[in-house]
Amino acid sequence: MKDALERLADVDELDIQTSRWRDAVREMSYDIEDIIDDFMCKIGEKSKKSGFVHDTIQRLRTSRARHQIAGQIEDIKKLVHETSARRERYKVDVPTSHNVAVDQRVVALYANAAKLVGMEGPTNELVGWLKDNEKKLKVVSIVGFGGLGKTTLANEVYHQLKGGFQCGAFVPVSQKPNISKLLHSLLTQLGCGQPFHDCELNVLLDQLRENLKNKSYLVIIDDLWDVSAWNIIRCAFPENNLGTRLIITTRIKTVAEACCFGHHEHILEMKPLSEEDSRKLFFDRIFCSGEACLGQLKDVLVEILKKCGGLPLAIISISSLLASESADQKERWENVLNSLGSVSGTNLTLEAMRQILNLSYKNLPHHLKTCFLYLGMFPEDSEIYRHQLVRLWVSEGFVSKARGQRPEQTATSYFNELVNRSLIQPIDIDTNGSVRTCKVHDMLLDLILYKSAQENFITVVDNPEAIIGPLQKPRRVLFNLVSATLPGDVSVPQVRSFANWRGSVHIPSLAEFKYLRVFVADFSSCSADGSQKIDLTGLCKLYQLRHIWIRGCWKCQLPTKIMGLQMLETFDIDGSCIPTDIFHLPCLLDLIIPSVKRLPEGIGKMASLQLLNHFDTLHTSLDSIKGLGELSNLSTLVLRTVFSEDVDMDVLNSSLAKLSNLESLEIISPDSWIPEALTLSPPPPNLVKLYMIKRSHV
Repeated sequence: MKDALERLADVDELDIQTSRWRDAVREMSYDIEDIIDDFMCKIGEKSKKSGFVHDTIQRLRTSRARHQIAGQIEDIKKLVHETSARRERYKVDVPTSHNVAVDQRVVALYANAAKLVGMEGPTNELVGWLKDNEKKLKVVSIVGFGGLGKTTLANEVYHQLKGGFQCGAFVPVSQKPNISKLLHSLLTQLGCGQPFHDCELNVLLDQLRENLKNKSYLVIIDDLWDVSAWNIIRCAFPENNLGTRLIITTRIKTVAEACCFGHHEHILEMKPLSEEDSRKLFFDRIFCSGEACLGQLKDVLVEILKKCGGLPLAIISISSLLASESADQKERWENVLNSLGSVSGTNLTLEAMRQILNLSYKNLPHHLKTCFLYLGMFPEDSEIYRHQLVRLWVSEGFVSKARGQRPEQTATSYFNELVNRSLIQPIDIDTNGSVRTCKVHDMLLDLILYKSAQENFITVVDNPEAIIGPLQKPRRVLFNLVSATLPGDVSVPQVRSFANWRGSVHIPSLAEFKYLRVFVADFSSCSADGSQKIDLTGLCKLYQLRHIWIRGCWKCQLPTKIMGLQMLETFDIDGSCIPTDIFHLPCLLDLIIPSVKRLPEGIGKMASLQLLNHFDTLHTSLDSIKGLGELSNLSTLVLRTVFSEDVDMDVLNSSLAKLSNLESLEIISPDSWIPEALTLSPPPPNLVKLYMIKRSHV
């Protein structure tokens, strides 16, 4: 089923029968996952009782569970066969349509660049790089995500400079390029005579090199997607010391770097337009000449431009939609605004915008498509922490096992690849160049929600009816209700992830979430009073739960024991109390409890732990300080302490020295220096980062 779904995902357009069959297969695969999870839950239920009678009962229960799953598997097999037979029975041979959507990059070639606001600076910078006196071959890359104007910029520079060269060419590259066809186009545009047809690549390359060896030339390679294509294309261009110039446009940073390597590299990274330029571009293209004519439309325009996020293609497309006169302009503008970034994800208005951005999505490998769509679980305009996102991917099961790497290391490489492909915008970058936080452009979020709705990946609940009706079984729920409550007959047992960022206290009962793996909720802004706390005690019964992230814990009633959550990997809360049996969780990787002063006894049992934030030496027993040294897998530790005589520094030093995998140590203290007693001698053998933070209150 997975293979079939992945193959269909690579098809540009499906006929309606195949599309519905794909949806049916996906839903059946979800049902199979439910059956397996249900079985694992049943056989995983254990009791503290012992003895012959109990063992016999357990065997009988396991036998009953096996019998039940056998029956469920037979039922799903029948359904699979019936679905396949029905598809064959009603299959209709429809003539293949040869209609091809207009490539919006072609439209960009004929745009009037003089009217495109914000192009003057990048154009002058690029021309300055290319018009110097350097005679060696120079390659310049323009990089940025779809819709920023890379093609338009390259085309403008090409027309300004081509008169200074003996020949030139502008060649677009598709995601799956026909290299022979591309080389034929180069031969024709560069005036190399009629190329030979049906000849090998090396013959075409030899023709190009022979004809260009004594000429100066300017060539644009537009929208290059991978390095392997460049490795062939670059062979066509001889190094002739005649001032030859190549311009590459791409959405992928590693491609831009590979093209420039060894060629006096210059990389121009395209940026979104400023707020001022965005407004100017809008007014240059719409019916009115300035803000004075807007009147009551002014507030709507502000919100529309905010959604566009400085993306020239989005601004141009929307201004074209709004340029026509109509009886009720305000209603028309508001309808367009509501369709942009609609939380329901079903009203992506701009077809041209969708085509451009969808190219980047289609180019992703399947595992990155899943990770990219998951960004739709975060609220619009939110700043997303890399570590949180990576941990969520791991908890969701999106990360494949890589030899010699921990899952979070593999997931971090996924994250970096999305940054590299310009699908995530870096916000905060640390001193070693790693992205700490990021954002998703509103237009990309719009595409994510649209795709998620199509593929039943994320269900956005922004009204009481959103989760009922003909909807398939929702797998991930982004809960955006604030005051309203869901109908009583809503059933959500198949939901795997639940995110509630808006602080609603009217969430479904936790008892309904039979297979929940991820629970994310921010109650810090909700209106719940102290007398009636939000009941989250049901979390302790969710056997499949892997990730708990809660803010606003002071408004919640949390479970006092969670030993039943044997698969839990992340426990991240801002409350001051934690379950007393938390050290009995065998799979826990991240324990983030910054408000807790004293941990329960038994930290040395947490052999799987990789991140601990925080460990307070002042309020912890000597046995716990010794136990800290048993955490052999710990890679990140936040240590909070007041260095005083109450803390045995020798024991602390000894424990820290035993942490063989510790890479990052952060010490928070009211003191302005690390006291001599904390020698870190010997230091943790693999320590890379050491932070000393002075705070007046710890």
